Amino acid sequence: MDLPELFTRPEPAFSFEFFLPKAPADVAGFLEGVRELKRLKPAFVTLTYGAGGSARSQTIETAGRIQNEVGITTACHMTCITHTKAEMADNLSRLKAEGINHIVALRGDQPKDAPAPPPEKRDFGYARDLVAYIKERGGFRMAVAGYPETHPESSSPEADVKNLAEKVAAGGDWVITQLFFDNAKYFDFVRRARAAGVSVPIVPGIMPVTGYAQLKRFTAMCGTSIPHELAERLDKVQNDPEAVIRLGIEHAAKQCHELLSRGAPGIHFYTLNRTRSTTEILSQLRRSA
Repeated sequence: MDLPELFTRPEPAFSFEFFLPKAPADVAGFLEGVRELKRLKPAFVTLTYGAGGSARSQTIETAGRIQNEVGITTACHMTCITHTKAEMADNLSRLKAEGINHIVALRGDQPKDAPAPPPEKRDFGYARDLVAYIKERGGFRMAVAGYPETHPESSSPEADVKNLAEKVAAGGDWVITQLFFDNAKYFDFVRRARAAGVSVPIVPGIMPVTGYAQLKRFTAMCGTSIPHELAERLDKVQNDPEAVIRLGIEHAAKQCHELLSRGAPGIHFYTLNRTRSTTEILSQLRRSA
């Protein structure tokens, strides 16, 4: 399956993001959860990348198992901030051996133990360098990240969109956005990206709220705003986990309905390795289609 082609079809493409469990012993249970979500018939899934040591091999191996054992086309995240070209060549060879030919190409977060060298001293200074390297080697289709509310490290919204255009020009085949809770941010981002020459599909990334404290951490980390009305409603139920989940489902479902009705080519769900919210939202969307 060629994933970018999915976004040219009349029906929207739904996809899920999973993250690699930290403990290798948890992978079997994780794969059972992925099998449970397979009944929702996602167009594809993505698996986030464990950058260090054995986690790197585990990511690639697990992506292969999702695709080859569970039977869902998988795009493997690949980050480059700590990698040499030799290491990346090895990663790409391993992905090919697993039959994986779709990648979500990212710079990656700064390491927690010690900061990475400055861009000019790394083999891959920026995500666009990774995209260009993979494109030159051939055989892969790539998603790149877009930031409706601007990457936290970017100097300005204009510079951020310029950076996105450079990633696409280097070989990005479609864009998956960072999570957002205000659809106006997405539509403005698409308008600005198109004006900058980005013509590939721009798929909105949606994360249903499943926990109050977790939401605060995520939004602080990635610079995502919470609309005033949603923030007020969450504040009122923050000590009721079930009410938070229900409100998260309600808000995300409303977001998705509007996004699809106004032309978004699909929805990429940040599942946080949980099934309930994604299941309920996707069921609502398909009933109303």
